[in-house]
Amino acid sequence: MKILADAHIPYLRGVAEQFGEVEYLPGNQFNREAIREKDALLVRTVTHFGEEILTGTNVKLICSATIGFDHIDTEWCDTHGVDWRTAPGCNAASVEQYITASLLYLADKYQFDLTRKTIGIVGVGNVGSKVDAACKKLGMRVLLNDPPREESEGPALFTNIETIQREADIITFHTPLTKTGKYKTHHLADEQFLASVEKKPFIINAARGGITDNQALKKAIHHGQISGVVIDCWENEPEIDRELLQLADIATPHIAGYSADGKWTATKMSLENLNKFFNLNLENIQYQPIPVPERPSINLSGIAPDLQLQYAVWHTYHPLTETIALKSAPEKFYWFRSNYPLRREYPAYTVLHADEMILPILLNLGFNEK
Repeated sequence: MKILADAHIPYLRGVAEQFGEVEYLPGNQFNREAIREKDALLVRTVTHFGEEILTGTNVKLICSATIGFDHIDTEWCDTHGVDWRTAPGCNAASVEQYITASLLYLADKYQFDLTRKTIGIVGVGNVGSKVDAACKKLGMRVLLNDPPREESEGPALFTNIETIQREADIITFHTPLTKTGKYKTHHLADEQFLASVEKKPFIINAARGGITDNQALKKAIHHGQISGVVIDCWENEPEIDRELLQLADIATPHIAGYSADGKWTATKMSLENLNKFFNLNLENIQYQPIPVPERPSINLSGIAPDLQLQYAVWHTYHPLTETIALKSAPEKFYWFRSNYPLRREYPAYTVLHADEMILPILLNLGFNEK
């Protein structure tokens, strides 16, 4: 089998070769000539795969090491014998880590208690479900909104968007980006939406840039309709809105899902899809190990109990570091993404000397105890 792989997919070199002959190219160098004789493509989101690039090629399968499929013309592929697979949920825990770290930052900056706050989660798929679980572990009141799920599962778990607009102190979006149809999410947080909120909530977008409306967010901030914003996903990336960038409490270059654990899982899922689709029946696939963090032990001795949770979470990841960097050099948006440092999730860390009231929360989040 002949495989063409994006050279920037991590943990792949030396592993994909178990499946066939592998060529590596940067994603922006994928073109019809490069893929013509390939049986399978292992891709990210850099290149769009549709009629223009796929016509006349041997490609039978596209495996995307991402959760989304905006970069694949699925309708064309489905009608022209090209199968496609994504890696749903691969980075859900990474995005949850980002949201948790950001919530703790907002609580610290504005001096409020998360246990006294209500968060509205719009979109309760793989990521939204992880965020739901984490917010409950933090002691927050959680409101869930997901009309497609509510339609298929019933209303017991969900609330309408009007209730979230009325009662939420924080609103975080975790929907796919859809521009048409019954559940359109493009500019879901538009001027009308933001004018209807009642508790001056913080708005978080770590899903897709187009879900929140740049102009509406800026207007809502200037008019005091919302308290602030956390933005990881931007409209018009990489040419992001410089004014909104400076207004944001947290502003990061679309890296919420960029933990090493999430990337490793995406690569693993892509190779499993390859194995299954071509009926290769490879067992005991050898994967690259994920690097150990530089400081895997978190000593909480001497840290005040009410600060231990944020201290531990921020030891694994603190979004302010990237916020400062992006605000200083917004033109390096893609450089920051392409040169992202190692970030490990909670299970890679062990906490020491945690307060007996804080330890259960840390363990529930995924930390280890020594």
